[in-house]
Amino acid sequence: MSQETTLILFKPDAVTKSLVGQVLARFEAAGLKIRGVKMLRFSDALLQEHYAHIASKPFFPEVQQFMQQTPVIALALAGENVVARVRDLLGPTDSKKAAKGTVRGDFGVDVMVNVCHASDSLENAAIELKRFFSAGELF
Repeated sequence: MSQETTLILFKPDAVTKSLVGQVLARFEAAGLKIRGVKMLRFSDALLQEHYAHIASKPFFPEVQQFMQQTPVIALALAGENVVARVRDLLGPTDSKKAAKGTVRGDFGVDVMVNVCHASDSLENAAIELKRFFSAGELF
């Protein structure tokens, strides 16, 4: 099986609660490799693009306010079957349904305050990686 790459975004709750190192250590302990990492602030345009699938929903302003509270950390992770492995490590999107031992089960609060965004497919990972990293930023 070939190495695949996915996108992870450490959300504001991970940044403010100093959880980034602990979560990153779990990814590395699982044998996943860092291909790129950077900190950035979501502009309105980038937020609209990344969350286009929910941008017209009535709760989007709350998502926007949350995601712009602090900078986020974008992480490109590589490994075999990386999308599924990362999603298994994170647990379900709704932290209230996530088992203890998963990132969201241990540190998440709810559907929005859930430590990390993770690409849900290789196709979306490719799109999202291009959104947050230029070719020269992935190693």
